[in-house]
Amino acid sequence: MATEKIDKTLKNWVGEYGAPIPAFLASVVIVILYMVLRLSPETFKEIFLVIGILSPIWLPLFLLYFFWFFWMIYIKSDFIKNQENFLLEIKLPREIQKSPLAMEAVFSGLNHTLGESTEFARYWFGKLRTWFSFEIASIDGEVRFFVWGRDFFRKALEAQIYAQYPEVEIVDADDYTRAIRLDLKKIDVWGVDFKLKKPDIYPIKTYVDYNLDKDPKEEFKVDPMSHMIELMGSLGKGEQFWFQFIIRATKKERKKKGTWFKKTGWKEEAHAEIDKLMLRDPKTKSTRELTTAGFQMLPTLSEGEKDIIKAIERSITKPAFDVGIRGIYLAEKENFNPGNIAGLIGIMKQYNSNTLNEFTPTRYVYGFQYPWEDYKGLRQDRQRRRVFDAYRRRSYFHYPYKTQPFVLNTEELATMFHFPGATVQTPTVARVPSKKSEAPSDLPI
Repeated sequence: MATEKIDKTLKNWVGEYGAPIPAFLASVVIVILYMVLRLSPETFKEIFLVIGILSPIWLPLFLLYFFWFFWMIYIKSDFIKNQENFLLEIKLPREIQKSPLAMEAVFSGLNHTLGESTEFARYWFGKLRTWFSFEIASIDGEVRFFVWGRDFFRKALEAQIYAQYPEVEIVDADDYTRAIRLDLKKIDVWGVDFKLKKPDIYPIKTYVDYNLDKDPKEEFKVDPMSHMIELMGSLGKGEQFWFQFIIRATKKERKKKGTWFKKTGWKEEAHAEIDKLMLRDPKTKSTRELTTAGFQMLPTLSEGEKDIIKAIERSITKPAFDVGIRGIYLAEKENFNPGNIAGLIGIMKQYNSNTLNEFTPTRYVYGFQYPWEDYKGLRQDRQRRRVFDAYRRRSYFHYPYKTQPFVLNTEELATMFHFPGATVQTPTVARVPSKKSEAPSDLPI
């Protein structure tokens, strides 16, 4: 528990500056040694004597660690640089009658860990698990849907989308992020990443909670995406709003929080949390407490606790992804509206649950309270450039903008990214004029 708290504190301190934790710890050690030198030079000499004597032990390990650290950055960066990528725009028809369940099927079809191949290929050639970026962008108030990914998976992605949405048009698109030349003297930028407030085994509010799984009539639908679409559609000339969901299939195992080497899985963590909520032994699945008569005591759960357990159990039955969520609002200086910053953060509140999980903003552009925190705005300008570049690179799982992802299942993803129907009446959503259909086979020639 103490290790987990220290790890969390270090991440909070270091995360804002994007510095590796080993570099941060090295800086702390240097400061401590300097203080010792000032207070007691003799002690300082003794410390360095011991360090020198032990150098045959620690120096090779130190050099090996840094060699491995920078080798992995280099080989992965080289692999990413040499990949061919695509950016597709999905043009929507005027009417979409399907529920978000259709988009959930699309995500399920993309849930595979292809790309890394063998351990040797991963550590020698830098091969990486494929990832996708599902994006919604408003450019001068026109709302458009995009998908970015590796060329190798393009046909598979198109097939998945057409299978569920045969009326849409999928076309190659120029990268809209490349159309912006970031000049902070002329353009203002505000961006943010989102994280989950509780452990990711707790699900968020999904389209099932909004009863969209029952396919009600359009006039009775309450689509949680409507707030995002309306906000994006309200932008004026010279304003842009970008939102991306960067995903990759999650592995069965991941490093257990609060440990250095132990492995665990998303589902295993969920089962452990259920055992904790039910006050039962994880091995025997029975409570540890006994009644006065010597029988095992049954756990007493409130209705709310039962609902939480049901939600967790239902969540882990679906395919899962590692996810990073990022949003950016940018505009020409004279058109920048600070009120849209609150709107950007408020977008994610539609998916918050008081009893389960919720999103909270993290990283990048925050205001600084005092002048000495950010001399001449240098730190804030750096953050603006970083969030803009991170979005443009679609970087989340790897350097230069490696960030700790969280896990969401296909239902949660489909809730936040699906193609809205007529219930979202925003006229600025880019749609094709009419449905596509084939000619009857019995027409005379």
